[in-house]
Amino acid sequence: MSDLRKEKIVTARGVITEALPSTLFRVRMEDGKEILAYLGGKMRMHRIKVLIGDSVEVILDSYGGKGRIVKRL
Repeated sequence: MSDLRKEKIVTARGVITEALPSTLFRVRMEDGKEILAYLGGKMRMHRIKVLIGDSVEVILDSYGGKGRIVKRL
């Protein structure tokens, strides 16, 4: 079987700067860029709270504009 997903998963760290409705967050990455990120499924399922100022790990999409928060550090 061939792997259908060819792109690599890119993770980065950042800090939550703004909480938006519908579990969306504005995250300032380590390089200074700000992206829009949503809360990952496991974090929603286990009701892990994310607040402004928290350090998080984000999986970036291949286009670089959005991301999925997968871990609170």
